[in-house]
Amino acid sequence: MNPWLVFDYGGVISLHTQAIPAMAARVGATLEAFEPGYWSERDAYDRGCPDIDYWRAVCAHVGVDVDSALSDELTRLDIEGWLSTDDKTVKLLGQLAGMGARLALLSNAPSSFGRVAERQPWAERFTHLVFSGDLRLAKPDAEFYAALFGKLGARAADCLFVDDRQVNVDGALAVGMPAHLWTSADELATTLVRFATCS
Repeated sequence: MNPWLVFDYGGVISLHTQAIPAMAARVGATLEAFEPGYWSERDAYDRGCPDIDYWRAVCAHVGVDVDSALSDELTRLDIEGWLSTDDKTVKLLGQLAGMGARLALLSNAPSSFGRVAERQPWAERFTHLVFSGDLRLAKPDAEFYAALFGKLGARAADCLFVDDRQVNVDGALAVGMPAHLWTSADELATTLVRFATCS
């Protein structure tokens, strides 16, 4: 049986967000003041923190109060910022699906993003999409990878995980899942052929 090819989303399928300056401007903060809070609070958001709690934590760094309307607006801007995809990666996903590859997604992302991502055209290529916010677990937690294996009904050794962060690749390797550090769609194609041949 074909192995599972498990992809990260941010930085692999998607381009890195360009929306942070717009969010900073929306709350009247400089990018330099806003961005550190955006990233430092992100792990809790990826692990199931509600949208409004995340934005209140982020905006506390710049002294701005957040109500539900502002939270909704920032959430929308944030989601839109992460929806831009890498054309070569999307093309590769189509080629893999066309060859009968079994594709799964394992993403550190809030639930609100997950619900929008599920409706994107690229998502149709995947049999399973697993978002950290839904499980309140995140990479590189061993439990998060274990939850993926349970959903796939697969052993760790029957999967190849692709991520652009070394810490997440190391987490996958630690639980026995072959893993590859993403650099580009072109470079990945050779790795996938080698993995499929050896499986």
